[in-house]
Amino acid sequence: MRTITHWIGGKPTPGTSTRIGQVWNPATGEQQAEVVLGGAEDVRAAVHAAASAFETWSQSSLSQRTKVLFAFRELVNARTQDLAELVSDEHGKVISDARGEVQRGLEVIEFACGIPTLLKGDYSDQVSTGVDVFSFRQPLGVCAGITPFNFPAMVPMWMHPVAIACGNTFVLKPSERDPSASMLVAELWAAAGLPDGVFNVVHGDKEAVDALLDDAGVAAVSFVGSTPIARYIHERGTANGKRVQALGGAKNHAVVLPDAPIDFASDHLVAAAFGSAGERCMAISAAVAVGDAADELVAAVSEKARAVKVGPGRDSDSEMGPVVTAAARDRIVGLIGSGAAQGATLAVDGRGLSVSGYENGFFVGPTVIDDVRPNMDVYREEIFGPVLSVVRADSVDAAIALVNANPYGNGTAIFTSSGEAARRFQRDVNVGMIGINVPIPVPMAYYSFGGWKDSLFGDKHIHGPEGVSFYTRAKVVTSRWPHVTSRSEGGASIDTAASGASYHFPTAT
Repeated sequence: MRTITHWIGGKPTPGTSTRIGQVWNPATGEQQAEVVLGGAEDVRAAVHAAASAFETWSQSSLSQRTKVLFAFRELVNARTQDLAELVSDEHGKVISDARGEVQRGLEVIEFACGIPTLLKGDYSDQVSTGVDVFSFRQPLGVCAGITPFNFPAMVPMWMHPVAIACGNTFVLKPSERDPSASMLVAELWAAAGLPDGVFNVVHGDKEAVDALLDDAGVAAVSFVGSTPIARYIHERGTANGKRVQALGGAKNHAVVLPDAPIDFASDHLVAAAFGSAGERCMAISAAVAVGDAADELVAAVSEKARAVKVGPGRDSDSEMGPVVTAAARDRIVGLIGSGAAQGATLAVDGRGLSVSGYENGFFVGPTVIDDVRPNMDVYREEIFGPVLSVVRADSVDAAIALVNANPYGNGTAIFTSSGEAARRFQRDVNVGMIGINVPIPVPMAYYSFGGWKDSLFGDKHIHGPEGVSFYTRAKVVTSRWPHVTSRSEGGASIDTAASGASYHFPTAT
């Protein structure tokens, strides 16, 4: 059985913990590896290595950092297929989707390659007589990333390239369910010339997470995961004096108006609901059918859901793979059943799906549930599976009210031919990321990613300009260089300068 170890101080290390986790192949249902679950001592070793490396890396030139980043970008690009296969084998998503995940991570690396421009400060000349003011940003120290199973390559790349480019060092705690991609990334950082200790990986569960949150050597924590854990990370991290950004769960709505092209909208709804088996924080899990759009939309989505090709991620014909674990499958199946029990209509039932040759895999078929009401479990819960709930609304105003009443505010979309309706929607919904005829509005790397309400704890979104701000802090310098005159007195040279000192509060003159 292959054992996945930590990466600390520039090399693989087994650590001190004897606890082991299981890594499954979701398509076959078989264990394919075991992963060492680190404890407090392993976290302490990684933080120590990162703190030691920070002393020199934080003083490195921008040219040195960008040289490493450009090399890292080329290596990740060259190994895209290898990363995608690791993701597919451990997460279950199809290879094409996994390659797309790596590509979106690459875009953040490319953004970070522009760090010399991103860290440029401001300068104001002669704010007062002989006085100038300028600002610049400096790194924080050791930063930690705690990342989810659903994007084992992309989400960590939302964090560590930006943090490292800013001059920080990094400790990554990836999901123990699919840890191999992070180990390959560590090897690529080393091959790119990153000094030992700047990037570290510690595998583990809650014990490792708590150790990172409590370690005084960690300056900042980035997290992506469920809302209850995001709230816990934020509360415990900030209580320990750390800067924290914690991205939580989602219940993303797509509003479909009667003037929307139904064939176009249903194509995109099916892809957004069932891609990656719905295990995306930006997946569309609730379609809000407005007025006369409802019956036609449900019929079109149901027909296309039945046609989705479900199979192992390594099969090039597969459009959707399994979910990540047997426990995830059972939870999803239970929520589908609760929807039917509470009065919703199962237009397409994905329970009991069996894939030939992969009968033990963790498969759930695409599911469409009509007549869903907001009080039902299938609407209230973040299902994180291939389930699309259809809620009916009388008007665009009622649809907006429904979106705003939901505790989550990660992403939303509207399908319409009306510019007026789209503009009203984008201004009135209390959601961080909005798509207009775009079902999964994940911003490009040079914008920042983040939601509102219970989808984000902390005041900074991830990557993009807000990511640079999160991983640095500002200094403002006010300087004066007084004119010095020399005079001779008693054979000695005496330098003097007019001080202009005053006991009142300083003001510009």
